[in-house]
Amino acid sequence: MTFAESDQLPNPDGPGKGAVEIDLPSPVKPKLRGWLHAGMFPAVVVAGLVLIALAESTRARVACGIYILTACLLFGISAIYHRGTWGPRGEAILRRLDHANIFLIIAGTYTPLTVLLLPASTGRTLLWAVWAAALAGIAFRVFWVGAPRWLYTPCYIAMGWVAVFFLPDFMRAGGIAVLVLVIVGGLLYSAGGVIYGLKRPNPSPRWFGFHEVFHSLTLAAFIAHYVGISLVAYSA
Repeated sequence: MTFAESDQLPNPDGPGKGAVEIDLPSPVKPKLRGWLHAGMFPAVVVAGLVLIALAESTRARVACGIYILTACLLFGISAIYHRGTWGPRGEAILRRLDHANIFLIIAGTYTPLTVLLLPASTGRTLLWAVWAAALAGIAFRVFWVGAPRWLYTPCYIAMGWVAVFFLPDFMRAGGIAVLVLVIVGGLLYSAGGVIYGLKRPNPSPRWFGFHEVFHSLTLAAFIAHYVGISLVAYSA
């Protein structure tokens, strides 16, 4: 199946469950669909092990472990979802997991930053708030898998940019390099979200469509945040 256009179909979980937004087949499926995240998954595993092993403290290792786990879920399930061919029920389940994992990676990225850069009370408050928002977002996507893109994509972006209120703290505790990497990663994720929502640009429907542009930006954003978190964890 090629994920190019969206429509509403009956929910495979049964009547009364609400319509499901699916991606309808198009004549040509981009040949690179899913391969970017498939290639990223083993790289994240290796990079994550290095990050955890070199982290300076137990709390840094635990926080980074949570971050890497959410990244592995994001890239691993995305690769399975986009590379495989699934029936309606499998499609619905994997779509739920794929979209829910976006909320997880946002909360997972916040975890080492809040634990290692913010004052204890502030960090705990933000951490609880972010994870509560992530769980609410996951429930939203699981129970309303057919929600329109214009509704759920801004939720991802808004949750990610809660960090803007804490950037001065990140600067004081982490330095200019960490601050810049956090902002750059956020901008890349946001740009990817906008492209995903608009389905533009769509440079090569045969090889590299709008979804591949979106995935490329998520890779770049993850790398920026990984480097920033590494700088923090190695000195914590």
